[in-house]
Amino acid sequence: MTRSFLPLAIACALLAPMQAFAQAAPAATPAAQATSAEDPRLAGFDAFVESVRKQFDVPGIAVAIVEDGRIVFERGYGPRELGKPQAIDANTLFAIASNTKAFTATSLSMLADEGKLSLDDRVIDHLPWFRMNDAYVTREMRIRDLLAHRSGLTLGAGDLLYWPTSSYTTEEVARRLKDVPIGGQFRGQYAYDNILFGVAQLVIEQASGQSYEDFLRTRIFAPLGMDHTRFNSDDLQADDNVATGYAKADFKDLQPAPRTSWRNVSGAGGIYSSVHDMSKWMNMHLAGGVYTDANGKEHRLVSQKRQQGMWSIVTPIPVSEPSVPELRPAKPNFLGYGEGWQLSDYRGNKLVWHTGGWPGMVSRLTLVPDRKIGVIVLTSQEVGAAFNAVTMQALDAMLQSPKTDWLDAYAKAVAKQQGNADEDWQKHLAARAKNAPPSLPLARYAGTYRDPWYGDVVISEQGGKLVVRFSKTAELVGDVEPWQHDTFVIRWRERWLNADAFLNFVLDADGHIREARMEPISPLTDFSFDFQDLRLAPVEKK
Repeated sequence: MTRSFLPLAIACALLAPMQAFAQAAPAATPAAQATSAEDPRLAGFDAFVESVRKQFDVPGIAVAIVEDGRIVFERGYGPRELGKPQAIDANTLFAIASNTKAFTATSLSMLADEGKLSLDDRVIDHLPWFRMNDAYVTREMRIRDLLAHRSGLTLGAGDLLYWPTSSYTTEEVARRLKDVPIGGQFRGQYAYDNILFGVAQLVIEQASGQSYEDFLRTRIFAPLGMDHTRFNSDDLQADDNVATGYAKADFKDLQPAPRTSWRNVSGAGGIYSSVHDMSKWMNMHLAGGVYTDANGKEHRLVSQKRQQGMWSIVTPIPVSEPSVPELRPAKPNFLGYGEGWQLSDYRGNKLVWHTGGWPGMVSRLTLVPDRKIGVIVLTSQEVGAAFNAVTMQALDAMLQSPKTDWLDAYAKAVAKQQGNADEDWQKHLAARAKNAPPSLPLARYAGTYRDPWYGDVVISEQGGKLVVRFSKTAELVGDVEPWQHDTFVIRWRERWLNADAFLNFVLDADGHIREARMEPISPLTDFSFDFQDLRLAPVEKK
């Protein structure tokens, strides 16, 4: 989701409204009080990050900056958990979410270097059972297509199979792709997805003979010295230095977000890491795929040819006008997606980057290859404006670019986004016929409904009211309230989801329910809640 890996797939994604602090800001930690003496270009950077925390109500931020193979800055700001004294530092673990995708792409590149696969191989050559919802796409899908968001799937298609956490296995999710609708043209346009990175994970396992978890641990984490990085939240240890993530329930009230695991689509997201460990990852890539071990000896993790393949545009992305004029300095001249990496430019420099979104945590990693500069920003609140503002401030400092008031620019963008959402809700209210009750007794809407790709959704009557439950997703339980006619509103009991939805029943000429459809109510809802793709048909009672 922002989860979506956000959510967050492109730099200006802004996932949560700007609010005043829900709780009093904690006293500055020793790290935050320290000056940025490491590099004079970063004078005032600490104060800027603290301003970002306050402006966007972010409990904790960690930042690291590398240049020419060395760490020039690494620091934490704020508490690991609100109300507790432990401070975030450079070794604090956060979910890096979709920044995992670059690890998946690198893993496949390493296997290509070893001759165990080619990025031009057909997926069915490695997974004979693999099927998309189109015979041609099934036959022609290449491993590279799994990494480039050009499959013909729509934005976030199939995400409900694993988000929120579901009971499906990785292979079950992949096998259900045969029923996920294809709404675009194969290789015709960019549409961000997560589900195909789960398929890529299975290709890695087939080609390497290892689990994806073991591959990452033995082939990437251990060689690079990423000693505290964890494959998933399930692997966090009791004494680990871990940040608590926070979400704005109902887009306004800050509360802890639950710790989430995506065991069934780990190739798309799931890794927990720190800015210190991620600095090693950035330096390896900035060195052309080479790293230096503890004894000072150089080793190659991935070939330069394969790295350049990952960093070459596979899927072009149209460049749109920024949402507010103040963000125009960040507007790129080109934008595209390579293999697990976003590609664009800033002030004449090529950028290789990605963002990540997770319950309560969002992040951005940015590389400037020609200048050997890397910036990693990890945060413990679901607002992309924070990581973008910090990243752009760091880039301006390191590149010695003209100064831009990024705090003001992103604050205005968030305010506009919230205003647009409020206006959208007012339109729904104005169009509502308040005195238009459901056409059927509530009990008639109860029953099991089946979608071809997700499975069963159960609506039951309890105490004269309707309750909906997604059969494979424990957190998707909601109260169903009449809205108008045969349209209802689902209000999820887990308010941090921020994903309330309209539920529309379609009746036949005899007044029997033929189908139910859903759609998110708010434009702020993360795209991974792909309710609109569900086609819920009533299951006949035996």
